[in-house]
Amino acid sequence: MADLVELKEIEERVILVAVSTEEESLAAASLDELEELVETAGAVTVDKIIQNRERIHPGTYLGKGKIEEVKERVWELNATGIVCDDELSPAQLRNLEDALDTKVMDRTMVILDIFASRATTREGKIQVELAQLKYRAARLVGLRNSLSRLGGGIGTRGPGEKKLEADRRLIHDRIGQLKAELEEVKRHRDVARQQRTRNHTPVAAIVGYTNAGKSTLLNTLTDAGILAEDKLFATLDPTTRNLELPGGEQILLTDTVGFIRKLPHNLIEAFKSTLEEAKYSDIILHVVDCSNPQMDMQMYVVYETLKDLGVHDKEVITVFNKIDAAGEMRIPRDLSSDYQVRISAKTGEGLDELLNLLESILRSRKVFLERVYPYQDAGKIQLIRKYGQLLKEEYRDDGIFVSAYVPAEMYTNLI
Repeated sequence: MADLVELKEIEERVILVAVSTEEESLAAASLDELEELVETAGAVTVDKIIQNRERIHPGTYLGKGKIEEVKERVWELNATGIVCDDELSPAQLRNLEDALDTKVMDRTMVILDIFASRATTREGKIQVELAQLKYRAARLVGLRNSLSRLGGGIGTRGPGEKKLEADRRLIHDRIGQLKAELEEVKRHRDVARQQRTRNHTPVAAIVGYTNAGKSTLLNTLTDAGILAEDKLFATLDPTTRNLELPGGEQILLTDTVGFIRKLPHNLIEAFKSTLEEAKYSDIILHVVDCSNPQMDMQMYVVYETLKDLGVHDKEVITVFNKIDAAGEMRIPRDLSSDYQVRISAKTGEGLDELLNLLESILRSRKVFLERVYPYQDAGKIQLIRKYGQLLKEEYRDDGIFVSAYVPAEMYTNLI
């Protein structure tokens, strides 16, 4: 009997490369994060190289001497490619591949690759494909010369040039098709959002840096049953769940895609309809991993991304998560938020405080109502029970005495 040959997937062995134009420690921290991204995408990091320069080289990303050093390391370590910590221009990508004679990737490619493997819903898949195609379309321009080398015809238009135009047309057609599909999904989301507004159901959007524990928090509070792994971008697709607060009031919690430094612009554009959940929410729950040494930088990235999305004038609760893993670290603070609470979504510590805080914020937005309803108006009490907070209900000879907090916009209909 012939021996069975086990075929294994070729292991990607990559060297991570960064250009530091500021403090080298920032570039080193960014490369550590890139290493996590690369690992999540299924590759192994064999070396990290940082070049200090005043600015990134416009043609080759790295300087000439550093390119030679990287080339030697690729050969010595038997690396299958390099990953640059910034998004490369089409020219930088082409020139670097020519100079190194190996596969060159950038941070954006790795993130897009992870997103492509993680998207499960129709909307998530559309958004990722749209971001990938936009990225590819921009790079087709840079590939023009190499494609036209495939052969020359009469005049200047070789078959490579024709292939390029065909590829570009196909990509742009597909982008148009995906945008139309995404608009349809967005319309459905808008309808759902309007329904929630009509029902006076408050919404809290859970935002935060990737792997801060957003999905774990949603699972712990609502038994949502969504994937929660100790990985970057473990979940992409937004999940909305109903949460009943201690006083009986209902609030909707919506998870959003994790933020990360240097999040590709095309991804922000593609995921805008998902991220807009934060824009239309009543409260922002900003989940922060307080056990992470890069906590301050991560909070800054989240606030900058929210600003880019036009999210402002929202009450923000900073939820410092993973206090069980933080040890004796300094007490975390966030001067940009309205409220702060320290929790462990994993052990449940501090969750009661968070729920009570949500309840008090919602109560502060309501109007106090106290009156006696004739028995024929008992239907109004059902409305109070559904959308407000019923404190007291007493059946008397002249009617039903009610003491409650109700949404301000409903008050006139209830008196």
